Amino acid sequence: MIKKLAPVLIFVSLAVSARAQTIDDGIMVDRRTLFAGDVYGHETWDHYWEGALKRDNGNIGTVTTQTNLWYGNYGVTDRLNVIAMVPYIWTEASQGVLHGSQGFQDLTVAAKWNFLSWPSTKAGAIRTFAVVSAGIPLADYNIELLPLSIGNKSSRLSGRFTANVQTSPGWYVDGSTAYTWRSDTTLDRPYFFTDDEFVMSDEVNMPNVFDYVLHLGYLKNGLNTHFAFSQQRTLGGGDIRRQDMPFPSNRMNFIKLGGMGMYPVPKLNALAFQFSYAYTVTGRNVGQANSFAIGLLYTFNSRRSPTQ
Repeated sequence: MIKKLAPVLIFVSLAVSARAQTIDDGIMVDRRTLFAGDVYGHETWDHYWEGALKRDNGNIGTVTTQTNLWYGNYGVTDRLNVIAMVPYIWTEASQGVLHGSQGFQDLTVAAKWNFLSWPSTKAGAIRTFAVVSAGIPLADYNIELLPLSIGNKSSRLSGRFTANVQTSPGWYVDGSTAYTWRSDTTLDRPYFFTDDEFVMSDEVNMPNVFDYVLHLGYLKNGLNTHFAFSQQRTLGGGDIRRQDMPFPSNRMNFIKLGGMGMYPVPKLNALAFQFSYAYTVTGRNVGQANSFAIGLLYTFNSRRSPTQ
């Protein structure tokens, strides 16, 4: 039964949503300020791409991934922030024999540096950022029950460059691109078959990943909202084989459209409410997912909110 399944690698949309508020945007928190909180994400799909073929699968029905993300961003200086994120994930399928998984996934830590700024003019200001981030698995979770595994248990190192143009009326544009190196991952068996090759090893080479994100938004008087376009390309890896389960090193490409809004809670300006939504327009070895996230984030020891 399991061999007849053809599910797809999950993509934890909540992590992307939270990063879009921190790692790949043009916003910094002030020196000696902690911006932290909790974000809940919910993603579902019942159609996916098996390679280039879009299909559904009655053996799994609708796949649901829920994520609870603990997040913090601390301003070491006005130009240097450090960020940490820890997600707890639940997965389930509406049909079939595969059981869902749950647990802590990976710890992500990042340093964000605003290394160059052009002074504000009547037209606006330009800032550029460099980000280095790393991720390590927090638990010995099962990676071979895709799409119900909570991750691929691969350590990551990423370098990112972001440019931000902020106009005086409040409109802004962010462009951000990153390259992510991924370590090998280990199976609980001494052999595997992928990309038309049989390998006698428990070590799986994980291809690296390239991504970019564009934001068009408005930031003024406490309101921060944007429209987002994102694309990810896996630099190697094979496709899900016909009528088979996905494999951790499969390529996972997609284009997503979405949006985000964040606004301070009235009379509690240090507390901000966030909502985001994303839809997978096209992809390869991913689900055509609808995802949303909601969260509450609080600013500690700061004279102004990072949304201002």
